Amino acid sequence: MTAKPIAAIIASEIKATAAQVGAAVELLDAGATVPFIARYRKEVTGGLDDTQLRTLSERLTYLRELEARRGSILESIRAQGKLTDELEGKIAAAVTKAELEDIYLPYKPKRRTKAEIARERGLGPLAEAILADRSIAPAERAVAFLSADVPDTKAALDGARDIIAESMTENADLLGRLRSYMRDAAFLRAKVVDGKQAAGAKFSDYFDHAERWATAPGHRALAMLRGWNEEILSVDIAVDQDAASPQKPVERMIAAAYEVGAHLPGDKWLLDVVGWTWRVKLSLSLSLDLMRELRERAEEEAIRVFARNLKDLLLAAPAGSRPTMGLDPGIRTGVKVAVVDGTGKLLETTTVYPFPPKNDIRGTQAELAALVRKHKVELIAIGNGTGSRETEKLVADMLALLPAPKPTKVIVSEAGASVYSASETAAAEFPNLDVSLRGAVSIARRLQDPLAELVKIEPKSIGVGQYQHDVDQSHLSRSLDAVVEDAVNAVGVDLNTASAPLLARVSGLGKSSAEAIVAHRDATGAFANRQQLLKVPRLGARTFEQCAGFLRITNGSEPLDASAVHPEAYGVAKKIVAACGRDVRSLMGNSAAVKALDARAFVDERFGLPTVKDILSELEKPGRDPRPSFKTATFAEGVDDIKDLKVGMQLEGTVTNVAAFGAFVDIGVHQDGLVHVSQLADRFVKDPHEVVKAGDVVRVRVTEVDVARKRIGLSMRKDGGAEAGGREARGASPSGGNRNAAARPQKSQAPAQGAFGAALMEAMKKK
Repeated sequence: MTAKPIAAIIASEIKATAAQVGAAVELLDAGATVPFIARYRKEVTGGLDDTQLRTLSERLTYLRELEARRGSILESIRAQGKLTDELEGKIAAAVTKAELEDIYLPYKPKRRTKAEIARERGLGPLAEAILADRSIAPAERAVAFLSADVPDTKAALDGARDIIAESMTENADLLGRLRSYMRDAAFLRAKVVDGKQAAGAKFSDYFDHAERWATAPGHRALAMLRGWNEEILSVDIAVDQDAASPQKPVERMIAAAYEVGAHLPGDKWLLDVVGWTWRVKLSLSLSLDLMRELRERAEEEAIRVFARNLKDLLLAAPAGSRPTMGLDPGIRTGVKVAVVDGTGKLLETTTVYPFPPKNDIRGTQAELAALVRKHKVELIAIGNGTGSRETEKLVADMLALLPAPKPTKVIVSEAGASVYSASETAAAEFPNLDVSLRGAVSIARRLQDPLAELVKIEPKSIGVGQYQHDVDQSHLSRSLDAVVEDAVNAVGVDLNTASAPLLARVSGLGKSSAEAIVAHRDATGAFANRQQLLKVPRLGARTFEQCAGFLRITNGSEPLDASAVHPEAYGVAKKIVAACGRDVRSLMGNSAAVKALDARAFVDERFGLPTVKDILSELEKPGRDPRPSFKTATFAEGVDDIKDLKVGMQLEGTVTNVAAFGAFVDIGVHQDGLVHVSQLADRFVKDPHEVVKAGDVVRVRVTEVDVARKRIGLSMRKDGGAEAGGREARGASPSGGNRNAAARPQKSQAPAQGAFGAALMEAMKKK
């Protein structure tokens, strides 16, 4: 496979041309980032967007690995002297790694097998003779092959069986057909391990469960695999279990591949070999293949959900540059308090103790009120962990006593705040501040600007995933890092106020270059224009090209630096300004003047229509923020605990997580409720993301309350909805947040479940 076919394959998958893919590949190979290519190289790629480019990049890696593996396999078989034109053609035609490995199986170096031992004992000709002529009973043929190593006909026939069975298990065409059949016909089955019913109550929906492998949703598959990993469930792949005929369809497929009939003596013996090969060898190996495929499919779905939720959270509405108080609730250990100014600079911290054992409610309210007055606090961010509703009530009572204008209180997700508090980033920012107080700072800042604060936390620790601890962690990290990079560059970054962790996510920059920028800024003062970036040590022209367009400077010496117009296109922008006969500052933001221009008049040999249109959009709305306007949910008074909920209650809440089967909503009772996908709207909803996203404020109706299992059913349907249905509404929860024990990573080993269970456990370890 050459570069051209790779480009053609990817082009068909992302609905582009091979030329577009080839151009993008050249840019990626030269070190360009996806955000840079998507935004500033539209003419080169024909307008490929960031989603297409991300898919292109992933597939390019896979196909190049496939090509490398193809080369090594060809080299191995050629060295064995077994490479024929026909075999080389099959290898060249393989389009997946699995297909390639199937072809390589007969030639793959392996440990000494029973079939190899049988050949060494001279039984190869016996196997060939039985296959060639079925009219003679195999036992009669075997007599001629007895020897010191083969004492009787049974030993001879067992050896012949091992040889034939090995050929069946290494027949690439047969394996492909069997695997394809199983994908259509197999069932995923789960059963509870005896004696684990009580301990595994959260998996009760899967105690005796079966569904088609092909249509099993990823979240249910991962729930069953988690139950298996926690030693609650046994899980396997079953095919043809309900077939009435003694000979299963899969066995008939194997028999047909070797033209085995049903009447001749040799055929009858071969049918026994077929059955034995299926039961002992192929059934296990192919079931493991399907289990791996299922897991990969489920993980892909889970990672997509996590990435989508993370994107929504990162691009949530910022409250803006307003003095903010952050409260990290705690009962016995006290409520941690931090006040930051409009830029996020820490002004003051303290700890108050309004709850048992001190119960200093009045002292706490007086101290908080004094901080509000002293620092002119406009927002109060309250973490949503333990004690949040009690803290919110305390703040509400305090605000009732204050004169107008009063601060706005907001419940804020504190997912990942504890991770940030103990991180190197937090230690570098606040070396002399207690770890517990750092969390309050983070809570305050994430209300001001969620994106700027959340980039300091490892994406996996933010906790908006679906079975996030059960998926391939390296794949998850790559996907989430891409989401963060795209989000940061979509919004843009203020060069003179951004932290090093935020700058590190800008296209072309990394940890070291971001730290160098901050150090230069601290030493020489604010940047007056983008060109001054070239004075930063070790930041060269290539890096400048990648990052400059995503960095903003307000009130600098060059007005265009406040926009997303790249410095390389300033010449075009200034031609546009000149055509209007006015100053650039007066043109920027003047929608009527910009809309009156014809973009085609400014196209030149380097910058085409897409770039000119982007420049005009920036001049019309310079530095526009793609994030929505800020609004908050108001929790119902007196509804602080799951026990306070009643079916029929109408409540307001914030969407915290969106899964394939519905959305989780924080309604202020320390346990998110589930709006099942069937309850999201008065119409059929295939993908919950069509209706809601993380951070949305929604109105819900309580449809079910299960205090014992801490489960809350909600509906967003206008007709009020009904009990949220489906196993997925009641199975083990997928949330990765710290308020859901079912989501935490499990380290237990699987129980012994026969050959399939042992092999599956080993396969998962290797994975």
